[in-house]
Amino acid sequence: MTENKIKPLGLYVHIPFCVRKCDYCDFLSGPAGEEIQKAYVEQLLEEIRRDGNPSAAYEVQTVFFGGGTPSILRADWLCRILCELRQIFPFSKDAEITVEANPGTVEKEKLSAYREAGINRLSFGLQSARNEELKKLGRIHTWEQFLESYEWARQAGFFNINLDLMSALPGQTVRSWQKTLEEVVALDPEHISAYSLILEEGTPFYSQYEKHPDLLPSEEEERQMYSDTKRFLEARGYERYEISNYAKPGYACRHNVGYWERTDYKGYGLGAASLLNNIRYTNQTELSGYLAGMTRGTKEVLTEQAVREEYFFLGLRKTEGVDPGKYRTYYKNLIKKLQMQQLLEEKDDKICLTDRGIDVSNYVLAQFLD
Repeated sequence: MTENKIKPLGLYVHIPFCVRKCDYCDFLSGPAGEEIQKAYVEQLLEEIRRDGNPSAAYEVQTVFFGGGTPSILRADWLCRILCELRQIFPFSKDAEITVEANPGTVEKEKLSAYREAGINRLSFGLQSARNEELKKLGRIHTWEQFLESYEWARQAGFFNINLDLMSALPGQTVRSWQKTLEEVVALDPEHISAYSLILEEGTPFYSQYEKHPDLLPSEEEERQMYSDTKRFLEARGYERYEISNYAKPGYACRHNVGYWERTDYKGYGLGAASLLNNIRYTNQTELSGYLAGMTRGTKEVLTEQAVREEYFFLGLRKTEGVDPGKYRTYYKNLIKKLQMQQLLEEKDDKICLTDRGIDVSNYVLAQFLD
């Protein structure tokens, strides 16, 4: 008789609240008072208890509190959620537990409470080191306020910190982006996520800039910022392990790597998604319905085609690429074509994007969608 193999599991907890919704943001989030936040936490705890552990064979490797701004919650509420998860699931000894935080929503006491509860990774939404750029984004903090929050995090014992940065911003120049990179690297964070601004339909930014793209950096400037990021960060010891993510050795975000490798994950909270044994579940997206206890949304059993497409569409985001495995014959001609176009290359039986392929990654990844 063989024992059940322990399967790794990621947990995602969605906190849909923020101080003020940024003008570029299309996430499922928005401001809410403490009364609604408390009601949400209670319903979230009820969902965790009700759904329980989907399989005794699972062991939690990562937990990610995302949003919104999870750090807007009272520290004891967030720690209570983590405690409830520990009651339901077995955790690995070295589980990576991340909380997204924004400057202006944390203080020394809150960060210390996080560490005492076992939270060991922070992800700060910085975006820029230039106050004028932060103001145009609608951020609630200044560079100086971020520096204070960052110092508090170090004092509280956080030695795995990610900083989110955003390029191609209104009024941003190649030089101002370089200055942001220089000032951020001087702080010596363990991880940096560097994304380009995307104009999402339905946001104030879309209305403001879609018809006036001249107010944004040019396509040539955006490409220069992108190439400068890779060159600058790699020269200072940060390895690009995914299209937009850089880390010091040993500090890649294990939770996000789990997504790209299609490791099973369970999501809790408004609009949260789960992937369990190739079945995708998505929670209720209306806050009023969620608070009323109607947390469940849709269920989709993924077809073999959907699994195959996700395997490449997500896996090729990693710079190490993916092993085509049983799909090699199916994609033989496509892989050969993309190699001839110098968009894909093969290393150690894996296919991965070339630098040129990363520049047009949306095009390349779309080729694997039937």
